[in-house]
Amino acid sequence: MHAALGGVIDPEIRKPITELDMVGGVTAGDDGRVRVDVRLTIVGCPASDRIERDVRDAAESVAGAGNAEVVLSVMTPEQRAALTERLRGGRARGNPFGPGTLTRVIAVTSGKGGVGKSTLTANLAVALATRGLSVGLVDADVHGFSIPGLLGLVDEHGTAARPTRVDDMILPPVAHGVKVVSIGMFVEPAAPGARASSTAVAWRGPMLHRTLSQFLTDVYFGDLDVLLLDLPPGTGDIAISLGQLLPNAEVLVVTTPQPAAADVAERSGVVARQTGQRVIGVVENMAAMTGADGALLELFGSGGGEEVARRLSEGQDDPVPLLASVPLSVALRRGGDDGVPVVTAEPDDPAARAIEQVAAAVAARPRSLQGRRLDVSVR
Repeated sequence: MHAALGGVIDPEIRKPITELDMVGGVTAGDDGRVRVDVRLTIVGCPASDRIERDVRDAAESVAGAGNAEVVLSVMTPEQRAALTERLRGGRARGNPFGPGTLTRVIAVTSGKGGVGKSTLTANLAVALATRGLSVGLVDADVHGFSIPGLLGLVDEHGTAARPTRVDDMILPPVAHGVKVVSIGMFVEPAAPGARASSTAVAWRGPMLHRTLSQFLTDVYFGDLDVLLLDLPPGTGDIAISLGQLLPNAEVLVVTTPQPAAADVAERSGVVARQTGQRVIGVVENMAAMTGADGALLELFGSGGGEEVARRLSEGQDDPVPLLASVPLSVALRRGGDDGVPVVTAEPDDPAARAIEQVAAAVAARPRSLQGRRLDVSVR
């Protein structure tokens, strides 16, 4: 029975319930029936129905159909505290993505808004998860959050899915295999009946820094292969905070083919370097698309991605590559509107193939501590 219950995964924490001490006991009767006591993490756990169903199915696979009873209760405060400590690996509460982490932290940035950076980030996250990697995504674009909608984590009213809180630990919603957190999951509609997504967040530097820090400290992502951050456009407070909180982050710069966009995109890469981060590539979005007659439509010009890569490569030991040119795509736009990324909805679309090219380049870079400055001291 223990082995069968070990196959039941908590859908929010993504670990077996037996490892989480959620099984309070198993009692077998003389008539062959079994009772399984399950301790949920919190009152009103949104995953309770699924957990109860999965536990019943697992128990009946051993005891036989109709021979299992599942009784739900809630963990005591002491049990919850022990759980959060276990999930943190016994480490004190803090940022788990510092210099000693094996998780690859990749910030996606752009010099200006409107270049499709968030759409690219959402699709890249899903493409990496589809490759079998454990992926987390932080929507750090506090003023212009859009990741929940792009990944389908909103209801018909535009209200984003709410994370579950276990004491001081936040369990992020999961979409398309990606663990996601966004300020859009915490804001309330400005007025009754209004769309939550229309709420404006008017914060300045200290509040922005604290929010990003809390996302990194309080959200339980588990052991990630890759953590992506969708940064706001430009070189403001969040970009500077990122350099302070995640000095070992790598940076992808997104631009369009337009020369004016390339000029400002370069600046975001320069600021990243000034804060100690490494620019690992440039992605050109809204590149030329092929029309029905086979002709190329260069709506935003051409050459911007190559120019940004060339400029950011100057004076560097390792050149900054242009990883891909993502063409204009109706399917890419439609996927963003529908909350179904194009890389899964229409993987043969030219835009999806270009994003897969970026994912392949990112996935090919192994997790390693080589070349990093670690926070250790010799006594």
